Amino acid sequence: MSNFFSYLRTKTFRKNLYWAIGSLFAFLLIVFYSLRFYTHHGEGVPVPKLKGLPIETAIQELESQGFRYQIDSVYQLDKQPGVVIEQDPDPSTNVKLNRTIYLTIITRQAPNVRFPEIDSKTYLEVAAILSNYGLKLGDTAYVNDVAKDVVLKFTFRGRELRAGQEVPKGSRINLVLGDGKGASEVDIPNLVGLSLGEARLALLGSSLKLGTVNFQGTGRDTINGKIIKQFPAPVDTLSKISIGSSVNIIISGGK
Repeated sequence: MSNFFSYLRTKTFRKNLYWAIGSLFAFLLIVFYSLRFYTHHGEGVPVPKLKGLPIETAIQELESQGFRYQIDSVYQLDKQPGVVIEQDPDPSTNVKLNRTIYLTIITRQAPNVRFPEIDSKTYLEVAAILSNYGLKLGDTAYVNDVAKDVVLKFTFRGRELRAGQEVPKGSRINLVLGDGKGASEVDIPNLVGLSLGEARLALLGSSLKLGTVNFQGTGRDTINGKIIKQFPAPVDTLSKISIGSSVNIIISGGK
């Protein structure tokens, strides 16, 4: 052991140690500069700004600068399809030629969603449900029904839908709602051509009342005279009135 420590203090050991340290340092320098040369460290071209461009324009830009590209797509409601919304690497980043640039675009084809169950739900409930499924509210129409603002029917492109049926995301759904007047309105009966007695029975059956009775002419024949006009009359713009309403009539009274 004493011989070993004596050798460490010799000039020969110190010379060999210096050579070993120098050789290791030279080796590390060679490796460092070789890697820089091999990888072209510090060399590159900036990535162009592609966000907001149509995908066709973005592809032309990348190919003209020697980049490769890979495209992914997502669907976003009310966004212009075919436009780049994300890119990786970011614009102005220095990268090597032939580097792959990853692009995300808005797809032109909307994915399908299963139509939710909205039958017999209120308008506000349906509006929230459709929004959660990525669907839009279209036109609304009202029909006489006791249920106010409750969905009775729903259509897409003129065809009735059912729960579970697939429709494109972003579709507009048309609704038919109840107006809440179904229990308080009745059809206006057509009294023209009836006698006064027949008119009374028709109005009674419709839960309506006989209003004023006027005669046309000088006669007052309430038995054989026929009704020639009524107010209100059933027309395209008015077919129902409230229960208990009065209907006025004019009877042809003869001479």
